[in-house]
Amino acid sequence: MIALSRRSLLAGTAATLVFPARASGMHEADQQALRAILDRASADPAAALAALSRWDATDLPAGPRLDLLAARSGLAIDIELARRFPFGRPGRSPYRITPGSGAWLHADGSEQAITLETQALRADAALGVRLPRGLAERTATAVEAAQRAAAGPRAATLGEQLAVLRRLAVDAPAPGVAALPDGHRYYVLLLRRTSGDDVDAEALRHRLIREHAAVCAKADRLFAQIGQRGGSIGARYQSLWQDSRWRYPDDAAGRDRAVADMNRVLATADKHLPLWFDPLPAQVHTVRAARMSAAEEAAGKQGYRSLPEGARPGRYVVDLREIGRRPAWTLPAVVHHELLPGHMVQMPLETLAAPHPLRLDYAQSFVEGWAIYAEGLAAAAGLYRGDPHGALGYCHWRLFRLCRALADLNIHLHGWSIDEALAFWRENMGEPAYFAPFDSDLDRIVLEPATRAAEAASWLAIEDLARGRAPRPFHRALLQHGRMRTDMLRGSNARAG
Repeated sequence: MIALSRRSLLAGTAATLVFPARASGMHEADQQALRAILDRASADPAAALAALSRWDATDLPAGPRLDLLAARSGLAIDIELARRFPFGRPGRSPYRITPGSGAWLHADGSEQAITLETQALRADAALGVRLPRGLAERTATAVEAAQRAAAGPRAATLGEQLAVLRRLAVDAPAPGVAALPDGHRYYVLLLRRTSGDDVDAEALRHRLIREHAAVCAKADRLFAQIGQRGGSIGARYQSLWQDSRWRYPDDAAGRDRAVADMNRVLATADKHLPLWFDPLPAQVHTVRAARMSAAEEAAGKQGYRSLPEGARPGRYVVDLREIGRRPAWTLPAVVHHELLPGHMVQMPLETLAAPHPLRLDYAQSFVEGWAIYAEGLAAAAGLYRGDPHGALGYCHWRLFRLCRALADLNIHLHGWSIDEALAFWRENMGEPAYFAPFDSDLDRIVLEPATRAAEAASWLAIEDLARGRAPRPFHRALLQHGRMRTDMLRGSNARAG
């Protein structure tokens, strides 16, 4: 992603933005001292937390105050994770070596790095932490292929790792961290690490169930409008997916037409921005959807964003390689999520706010939460009025987020099997999101517990706070200082308006 230059974004637009007043000399010194503690926090988290716990946040400007609060919460969680759960990839996954992680993946990975990971693999197994079945076998198969392609000492060290992986795969456990020692607490810590201290896993699960029922009811009404009655929601989505009237031709002209359709949706969303936001930097209004190059498509690259940079507009470069899997009615919600009023509003404003990297880490689920909320913002403003197919596309994306989060919680805390999760997804979505096939998406949920649930927690916290509030002051308070954790959202002036 292209970094957004403060100078380029502010040029000619600074007067249109609402920023906190410049700090006094005392505040400037406080901010520098705080920044020094935050910058050194990774070297000694406990010492940093002790120093931050004594800090008086009340006299700090909003940005540094939010940095301080996020760091206090996140460091406390990381310290507990390191003390109670000394395994896996800290703060992310209980598993060090997977089909997508480990020194074995890199042709230039040193023998020492591979050996250290093999030792860690044994140590984690002694604590009861082993890759679940399915993933265990696939990881061993992948490492075996890497060993065959290697030679000399690298091949030997990979052979040692493979032997350990094969042994651990023999009676690999079912997926889910509930089987780990104190696995429920481990999951809760991961959930709160990137969302907020106030997130309760069971309350979130019940809320997601209610949201799921409401979206299914809405989709049922929309299907009735277009003459599709009976059968599961998923079966009706499958039928709609196969309707050739909504497919683009699988050629350059078809891909150009899909991008043009997305940019027409974008133009409508752009006209609504003044209803939702204070005046935004001019570059926000120049963002657009764009096609991938032929080389990117051939390489299998997924869709990606680039933020505005100088005179170059921000773009969402959409993956249309398998264009037959992207019916026209699925794309408007993508525009609202990836471009306006989603990521291309929040991310440029956050670049201006410049939160400390610790806040970026400890409030990371806010970014996706905002974009999911933005999809709903567009729907509530009537952008699908008279377009039941587009509204069904919006509902499908909503179901995607809900089903992901429910699978996350239920696999890890309530004993769902992979087959149960797949059956639930097929019953409700019918077809997977373009970039997240069911099997690979479930792998990610198993390997990175609480990630999808945390995103849903942030989305729903924003949506709850927005209810009944004037959008412009609410969004100003929400976005002008950069991302926040859910407890910070509820306790901050984001409640204004």
